[in-house]
Amino acid sequence: MCEGCWNRFANDLAAVEGATAPPCLVPDEDEHEASGPSTCLRCGGRVRRLPTYYDRWVDLATVELPAKQVPERYRWRLMKVPVAYAPVIIAVHIRIIDPLPSDPVIPAHALLCPAERAEMPDIRA
Repeated sequence: MCEGCWNRFANDLAAVEGATAPPCLVPDEDEHEASGPSTCLRCGGRVRRLPTYYDRWVDLATVELPAKQVPERYRWRLMKVPVAYAPVIIAVHIRIIDPLPSDPVIPAHALLCPAERAEMPDIRA
């Protein structure tokens, strides 16, 4: 793909998967992820900001939950990618193979974000 086509593809995929976080450029020494600790731009809560395999970033929760508690669109896993100088951790959206209900997944922060929840319409009305 040319650069323009790749960017359109990656941006569209990021919009679908919710990988719309800004890049985290400064790693924190206390964290083992390449991205370091970050805070949500909406609620100020702590998140795990990680790159995806298509060069976009996603804010993930700092806890794992059983898959049965996380809707499909919010399920992510971490993957170590071997590179010459050190393994890099990336976030991978779970799409093709559903995890077992008890399998741990990392939810996107958007699922737990108080600011996001406040904006969701009340479906009971």
